[in-house]
Amino acid sequence: MSLADHRLGGTKSTETTLPAAAAGSRKGTKTHTDTGGGRRRRPRHHAEGLEAGKRSTRTLLWILLAAAMILYGFPFLYLLFTSFKTPIDTIAVPPTILPREWTLENYTNALGRSGVLASFINSTQTAIISTVLSLVLAVPAAYGITRYKTPSGRVFIMAALVTRMVPPVAIGIPLASMMSAAGLADTPIALSIAHTTISLPLSIWLMSSFFEAVPQDLEEAATVDGCSRLGALWRVVIPVVSGGIAVTAIFAFLASWNEFLFALLMTAVRSQTTPVVIANFQTQFGLDWGSMTALAAVYSIPVIVLTLLLQRKIVAGMTLGAVKG
Repeated sequence: MSLADHRLGGTKSTETTLPAAAAGSRKGTKTHTDTGGGRRRRPRHHAEGLEAGKRSTRTLLWILLAAAMILYGFPFLYLLFTSFKTPIDTIAVPPTILPREWTLENYTNALGRSGVLASFINSTQTAIISTVLSLVLAVPAAYGITRYKTPSGRVFIMAALVTRMVPPVAIGIPLASMMSAAGLADTPIALSIAHTTISLPLSIWLMSSFFEAVPQDLEEAATVDGCSRLGALWRVVIPVVSGGIAVTAIFAFLASWNEFLFALLMTAVRSQTTPVVIANFQTQFGLDWGSMTALAAVYSIPVIVLTLLLQRKIVAGMTLGAVKG
């Protein structure tokens, strides 16, 4: 064999080997790709499982929310439907949810009674005074407790919470005697002070949690700019916690608006509130359920409207401090 033939044979052998190697390389690459593809399928199945779990949790939460709405909303709906029933339907046995005959007679009778309009004015006046007193006292108290963090402050806020556990009837009669001795019997001022004793502990506790969510760097920056401690509170801190103040005001207003025992003990004629007037709706046959439910439905309108008007502030106050930057 000549030298040229030997070189030609070596070249052919090399050309034969290279395609085989390339084919093996492509096969190995394909195998590797398939293996990699198999590995990528596992997280996809895992993500689908997580998504299914989230959907199940979301469905369960919606079911619980619907159950809570039915639990809390049905009594009010039943009250509302009863207010449109005839007097015979209100005492029917077994009772019906929807009226057999819709009528506005109960609203006419309830709103036409003497003293109803005056009771609305008394309830509004008492609730506003009580809410203002609660905020005026709770804001500086809560600010001092959260900023100075003294042991006496912690004892004070715990003592304020303990007073919420005292039954109102235990302090109702002594309060009525004190107001009578002070010459404030049967006045909205006396009832507002009594209602403040109910709402103030909760107001202090709520405002303390809202002030805790405000970083002290804001006040320090205001102090550097020349503000006093009181100026920093008024110009910087209060605007930040305005949502929390709205939440506290709603709770204080509701505590006074719906209160019955103190109003029964401390009022006679001049300053009677609407809950006491509703309780006095009676006929020769017993309670006038139609008029009672009609006036109760009307009495709930101001609170619903107030809540709707302040809902953005309420949501902002509830989420205050939930996210910290």
